[in-house]
Amino acid sequence: MNTLLFDSNRYSEQLKKKQTYLADLLAPFNAPALEVFESPDKHYRMRTEFRLWRSGDQLDYAMFKAGDKYTPILIDSFPIASKKINALMPHLKAAWEASGVLSNRLFQIEFLTTQTDDAIITLCYHRPLDEQWQAEAVQLAKQLNIHIIGRSRKQKIVIGHDYVTERFIVDNRPFTYQQPEGAFTQPNADVCNKMLNWAYDVLGKRDDDLLELYCGNGNFTLPLSTRVNKVLATEISKTSVKAASQNIADNQIDNIMLVRLSAEELTQALNKTRPFNRLAHVDLDEYNFGTIFVDPPRAGMDTETCELARRFSRIIYISCNPETLAENIKLLQTTHKITRFALFDQFPYTHHIETGILLEQK
Repeated sequence: MNTLLFDSNRYSEQLKKKQTYLADLLAPFNAPALEVFESPDKHYRMRTEFRLWRSGDQLDYAMFKAGDKYTPILIDSFPIASKKINALMPHLKAAWEASGVLSNRLFQIEFLTTQTDDAIITLCYHRPLDEQWQAEAVQLAKQLNIHIIGRSRKQKIVIGHDYVTERFIVDNRPFTYQQPEGAFTQPNADVCNKMLNWAYDVLGKRDDDLLELYCGNGNFTLPLSTRVNKVLATEISKTSVKAASQNIADNQIDNIMLVRLSAEELTQALNKTRPFNRLAHVDLDEYNFGTIFVDPPRAGMDTETCELARRFSRIIYISCNPETLAENIKLLQTTHKITRFALFDQFPYTHHIETGILLEQK
């Protein structure tokens, strides 16, 4: 069976192409020397999903090439996925092969794992899940020592937790994170840890406050909070806000104010063009912001948010899309210059690039 072997011998060559592309893209902005943070060449991906392919009574893990959903690539291992995922794959397959209840109309499997050996397997079905399914899923969760979530139309059954717990080390201090099933998390834990330490170093020890947009589950928020007086962090996703609140409490950090607002809404609040009930308990005038930290979606920052960022003496920008990053830098370059520049290889064997830059006022 196809194991989707990735040619690790070509990893350095692929990474070099990314370096050249990114350096050339930002060369017009006089970016400094590029710092490069490599990924392990296998077992780096902590989450993944597989469709299941039926052929008679046989049910196999399957993936598909882009644009072709009818020609499955059947697999029994996945080298880029974590060792935990690869260890669980055959045991899970054996379980559904032994149980008509577990395999009946099962069409997709999702894995979420951590460096702490925690794991959730989400089983997706084209049928309602009943008590018999739940009883067998409970036994499977005990057997594999994992959490299981069953999903079907308008139904979600959680056995154990609907989150995993991850642990990162920043400047020799451990931080723990709840990572909810279905919410965004960085897929490459090794590179994520490098990103956290880079951002921590770039921020430096400050005697002012930090504004963070798009904070997610608090991935960067927690370690960066130890470098400043106070943090005002914003996020729009209810699931991520809930996780971030729990992570702040679990790590016993008391200088972070978390509010559920979009970047655009916060811009309106800071411009005093619109009041928000969700900010009724926050006095924005009490903050002495020196740095803004942004980690926007692939679309980058909108024009108004870029204008907001220009007010800050320092901008730390984490980008998952170099093209929109370059477009945003065009708007920021009249007031700021790039003083740190990094490539984080979150996604080996793909064209995707994660970038970090520090912009400082001229």
